[in-house]
Order: sequence, then structure tokens, then C-alpha cells
Amino acid sequence: MSFTFRDQTTVSLSWNELTGAVGDSATVLPVVVAVAVLTELSLPVMLVWFGVFQVVWGLYYGVPISVEPMKAFAALVIAGTISTGELVVAGLLLAGILLVLGTTQSLETVNQYVDDTVVRGVQLGVALVLLETGIGLGLTDLRLVAVAIGVVAVFALLGHSGQSAFAVFAVGAALALAETGMPTPAVPGVDAMFMLPSMTLSAQTAEAVLAQIAVTVGNAALATSVLLADYFDRDVSVDQLSNSMGLMNLAAVPFGAFPMCHGSGGVAGKYAFGARTPGANLILGAGYVLTAFLAVGVIAAYPTALLGVILVLIALQLGWTGVSRTDDLTVVAAIGVFGVLVNLGLALVLGVLVQQLRAKV
Repeated sequence: MSFTFRDQTTVSLSWNELTGAVGDSATVLPVVVAVAVLTELSLPVMLVWFGVFQVVWGLYYGVPISVEPMKAFAALVIAGTISTGELVVAGLLLAGILLVLGTTQSLETVNQYVDDTVVRGVQLGVALVLLETGIGLGLTDLRLVAVAIGVVAVFALLGHSGQSAFAVFAVGAALALAETGMPTPAVPGVDAMFMLPSMTLSAQTAEAVLAQIAVTVGNAALATSVLLADYFDRDVSVDQLSNSMGLMNLAAVPFGAFPMCHGSGGVAGKYAFGARTPGANLILGAGYVLTAFLAVGVIAAYPTALLGVILVLIALQLGWTGVSRTDDLTVVAAIGVFGVLVNLGLALVLGVLVQQLRAKV
């Protein structure tokens, strides 16, 4: 089934679009489930917002673009480095920054100062934060960890290691369902959209914004723009992407959403699994909303040890992205280790200064 949308954009609802949608959800669902278990944010509300913006930006851009949780924010709030209130403030601050950068068409200029090596270093630091948290959660039930390792090994032997995190997530969901029974469909509580925690502006808030903006500029804007051109021959500027990320977070974060971005990994996942039109976004958006109506009650029973394994897998993938795509491994490693041991925001600032000094030598 397919139909034509504005500007002669074809929207297909084929099997390939369905499998493409799954390719984008493999990292989104484990992260938001972990956030829901470990913070005050509501899983159904977060899923509804992800679903809404999958549809909105898919139709707006006319390509299977991704809508993902901001990974640096996720790592910090899951680890307890920032509170939920600090997360909300950080999300709103970053949304404002992205809108300013986009409307003034200055994101390309910012990229001249935050180069690829610095971005990769921050990615590694975020990965190390997730790794530390995941190991801690995994130690709560070593038997479940052993089961998860077995699942990962099977998927690796079958040549599908990239889907191992989603497979472990599915095992955890099955265990939670076995404990709670099949859930009764329920409308997500509207009250959860207005139960904002006390919003807090702190040094940790600033650290979170600095850490996330490096990843957002490099991965969610610049890399995504390149992939959309490579895969779908669609010219979407980094400033357009900056504007759409700013708008959706200003609109949704105050109402229970987790801060969202356009990630190049999600675009690559959609494409690798067959998506070629915005139909993948429509299917995934509907899937998120449907899950939101069924998720109430199950989330509390989700095994935290398996969440730990999932976080470790995501951390390893993110860390490998940071170290494998750079020619300056020493600087990347230094920024990443400094970030996890001292401060991710300060690591970003020092990384920029070092790179600028090296460029003048």
C-alpha cells in the first residue's frame, strides 16, 4: 500500500518499511525503558511523544528520518549524575540553543570549533558513563546476566550482533509479562504530562548541556544531513535539523517527553532494514503509541539486571563508534576518560581549546 504526499513524496506502508521501523526502535526502546524505570518520567507519555514526532518529521522531511533520545542526557540521568528536574531544564536550554543556531544559520560555524575528534571523545565519555551504570545494574542478578550473554552470543554467531540489544530487551519484556500477565489496554494518564519535577538550574545542568550539544551537533545534525543526502538524495541542511530538534523539545519536554534528536544511527538503522519512504515513520509512530497504551503496569516488573546488560551493549556500540571513526585515538581517549572521571562538559571545553591550539601550531 502506498500513497502520494505533498511535493510528490511517496509514502509506502510495505513490509520493508515495517522492518525499517524496527531497525530504528532497537536502541530507542531499551533507553526509554531504562529512563522510565530509574527516573520519574512516564514511559507511556515518553512513547506517545516519540510516536507523534516520528510521524511529524517523517512527513515534513519526506524521508525515513529518525527521532531518538538524546544519548548524553540519557547516560547522565540514568547514572543519577543529574536529576529529572535538571534534565528538564537541560532539555529546554538545549532546545533554545538549537533554535538560535538554526534560525541564524550558524551551526556550520559552530562545527568549525567542535571538530570530529572532540565529538568522538565526548561520545566515548558518554559510553563510559553508560558502561559503569550498566555494570552496576547487571550485578543485581548474575543469573539473568548469564542468560543475556547467551542471547548476545547466539545473535553474534548468526551474524546479527547489531540486534542483540533489542533481543535482550525482548527477553526482559517477556519476563515482565510472565510476572504481570497480559496488560489491560489503558489510556496514558494525562496527569503524567503535567507532573513536572522541580526544575533545577545547576552546574550539573550546564555539564549535561555541554556534553549533549557536542554529540547533537556532530551526530544528530551534521552526520544525519550527510546520510539523508547519501541514502535518499534529499538536501536537508544542518540548520533545518537544528530547528526541528529545537521546536520539538520546546513543545514536548515540559509535558513529560524525554529530550529528542535526529540521530544518524537511527537513519542508518532504518535504511539497513529496508526503509525508503516516510512510511517507516508512520508505522513506528503508530507502534510507539500502541505500546504506550499497553505499557502501564509492565514497566515496573522489568528486570533491572537485563537493563544493565542492554546499557552495556549500547555503551560498547557507542564507544566503538567514538574510537573507530577517528585518526586521533589518543585525544579521543583522553577526552573520554577525563569526561567520565571529572566532568563531560569540562572535557568538551578542554577538547575544543586543545584542538584550536594544535591547529595554530
